[in-house]
Amino acid sequence: MTMKSRIFVANFKLFNTFFMPKISERGIEMPASPIRKLAPLSDSAKARGLKVYHLNIGQPDIPTPEVGLDAVRKIDRKILEYSPSNGFWSYREKLVHYYSKFKINVSPDDIIITTGGSEAVLFAFMACLNPGDEIIVPEPAYANYMAFAISAGAVIRTVVSNIEDGFALPPIEEFEALINERTKGILICNPNNPTGYLYSRKEMNKIRDLVKKYDLYLFSDEVYREFIYTGSPYVSAFHLVGIEENVVLIDSVSKRYSECGIREGMLITRNKELRKTVMKFCQARLSPPLLGQIVAEASLGVSEEYMQDVYEEYLSRRNFLIDSLNKISGVYSPIPMGAFYTIARLPVDDADKFCAWCLSDFEYEGQTIFMAPASGFYTKPELGKNEVRIAYVLKKDELQKAMIVLEKALEEYNGKN
Repeated sequence: MTMKSRIFVANFKLFNTFFMPKISERGIEMPASPIRKLAPLSDSAKARGLKVYHLNIGQPDIPTPEVGLDAVRKIDRKILEYSPSNGFWSYREKLVHYYSKFKINVSPDDIIITTGGSEAVLFAFMACLNPGDEIIVPEPAYANYMAFAISAGAVIRTVVSNIEDGFALPPIEEFEALINERTKGILICNPNNPTGYLYSRKEMNKIRDLVKKYDLYLFSDEVYREFIYTGSPYVSAFHLVGIEENVVLIDSVSKRYSECGIREGMLITRNKELRKTVMKFCQARLSPPLLGQIVAEASLGVSEEYMQDVYEEYLSRRNFLIDSLNKISGVYSPIPMGAFYTIARLPVDDADKFCAWCLSDFEYEGQTIFMAPASGFYTKPELGKNEVRIAYVLKKDELQKAMIVLEKALEEYNGKN
């Protein structure tokens, strides 16, 4: 290479150093998933030969219903075509019957099929919120809500629930204090991910009154309605009188049929103008998954015995897990009333560091654990520092081993720190 060429290359590299394309502010603000961000450490632990107990993610180990799997096996289509942008009519028609069992009265036109519940949340935000608009969310909250708000250019404002009262709905006055001219909605998850809390009729009525008073949207994620372990009733946002046009219900088949991978969700609203707007986004992405709809539609025919067995299995796991956690010195978890998660407080100063350490530096008899640091479910960095979210999606014998590993990890970690 000539001297002239070397100078050119050196100058070119220098130019690129100062003039690299910039990442968007939205991309920089997008939070890393607290559920998945430690996955590289988990992969490394497995590469070292360790057994890793995955308590971090809501991936059920319950078998998918045979009727759903059979629908895949029996596909005899010559073309795997686009479906309608709002999903197959036959599927939406059958969903009407499913929802009627929960006294949720809707028509097929009210239901839009989405690529998972995630897309339903994103499209709801895109259709309802302008950049800079605000929504109020009780926290800790499902971390991806923040990601979808950032994607839509919206702002999450939070009211903090606390572990001492089982993460009950914070006083409604705290919600009202945040309302301003940019406030467009309230978002809840019921039963709640990550806490397992179930909102009572009284709490739901307070939310309704606020939504009605300020004419807000109520975004209600009700994915876990099948899993309620208390005598208290399930109160859907669709049960609330007087705000029928304000409600946007988010749903998914991922958890109730153990079908996370087919990516089938629903956005349901009686608001015709909103549905019209959401359909523009649906048309832009063309269609929801064809094969997923085939599986999900077939799964609506699952037996009551299957659903009851799944319910009893999760109830048994919940009881075992909470009892085991609260027997470990310094650990506390309230009793979740629904879903299959709990937030547990650990005797550590920094749960992020502890969870990473469990995967990078700790093992007990060739085993370790993967938990989700709860700080990622809060918007304020000082909150959730000694909390983790645990998903009880493993069989009880695996949960038992995981709890032994957790206890040993806490003993070793606190002995060294």
